[in-house]
Amino acid sequence: MIYSYLYPFTEDVSKELPNYAEYASFFKRITHILNERIETTWRPLKLVLNNSQFDQHIIELMHKDLLKFEVLTYLYEAEPTYNLEPLSWLQQDDALHEFITFDNKLIYYPDYEVAIAPATLFCEDSWREEEICYFAPSSKHMKKFIDGVNKQLRNVLMSQVSYLVDTDDGLRRSNLGEYGDISREDVFLDEQLKRNIFRSIDEFFKDDGQFYKHYNIPYKRGILLYGSPGNGKTTLVKSITGSVDAPVVYWQITEHTDSESIQEVFRLVSSLSPAILVIEDIESMPEYARSVFLNALDGAQSRHGVFVIGTTNYPERIDPALINRAGRFDRAYEIKNPNKEMRLHYLQKLDQQHIFTEEQLEHAAKLSKKLSMSQLNEFYISVALNWHYDQELNYEEVITDLQKQRKNTERNEWEEDEHTIGF
Repeated sequence: MIYSYLYPFTEDVSKELPNYAEYASFFKRITHILNERIETTWRPLKLVLNNSQFDQHIIELMHKDLLKFEVLTYLYEAEPTYNLEPLSWLQQDDALHEFITFDNKLIYYPDYEVAIAPATLFCEDSWREEEICYFAPSSKHMKKFIDGVNKQLRNVLMSQVSYLVDTDDGLRRSNLGEYGDISREDVFLDEQLKRNIFRSIDEFFKDDGQFYKHYNIPYKRGILLYGSPGNGKTTLVKSITGSVDAPVVYWQITEHTDSESIQEVFRLVSSLSPAILVIEDIESMPEYARSVFLNALDGAQSRHGVFVIGTTNYPERIDPALINRAGRFDRAYEIKNPNKEMRLHYLQKLDQQHIFTEEQLEHAAKLSKKLSMSQLNEFYISVALNWHYDQELNYEEVITDLQKQRKNTERNEWEEDEHTIGF
């Protein structure tokens, strides 16, 4: 191992290498401050990770007081020392917070003996911003720090859903907050279908995938949920993510989705595994990015410990290569419009104020053929408003209006068309 340098900090190289002298002086002052905190051999480290959001994860953990740190010094007195900005991982939150960043600071993490500072120099008349630089006595310290950050991040995401969306500025992450109170009992689906889906989910995360190890099966799985809008695909997914002891990442595909963002999403989820990746509106994957997406779904490493749930309202638009090959989406489940029994059960659950008689509920369930679960919800709200103001139900008229609306907006006759989609 080499412990000497051709141009050490102790020498004045300003005449021979003037630009390097400025840079060396910057690092010399940093190591001096670090040695005042704990005397050791501090070395700058370049960190190259598959997860490009690692720095953002550190900041989030610092903000949540989950990562102990000390600001040892500010770097430049003429540069800002405080930041007021929205928290990027909070959805729809424009409130300004005093926000900790790496900017203009030397930050020390005492539990790991690791420090961070932006390698920023003032050259001539402007700032030259370089990448974040890490300092540690050895690479072992840095690896321990990385493992610690990933472990803490996984713990954070166990109690909330992380939402990723592709934007023109790259992949953006927000937190959807804690899980809602959607239990598995709140899911109105065919009982056999529910049992098959939940059994598949539960076995995947049981005992760290022992089932897969026992049968020597690759530890990855994917299911596709398809069907007309408003029949509970989102509710089903929420009940899954709220009842499984694993991190959950939602990914919204947009026109900005590209090969880089696809790889970044799978790297992030893989680093959190075992985890769930929910891909909504999967049919909207841009054509130019599909080959990369297929490769990511195929990959043993990118998918290890990852349970992928894809959803779509338009299965006929999906690339057949997604669903005609095992290992990408292993099973596809159609979420159909509710049958009469399910409609009756759902209306009974909604009617907590008993504005209907049992006979009226039976009649409404019979008349409301082909209405989705969300339309049944709208049906009850409309009828409840009629009852609240006029003491009249008029439920038959409401059903007729909703069925007309369904016919006017319907693009595909899901239950009458014969869509095999490769199965």
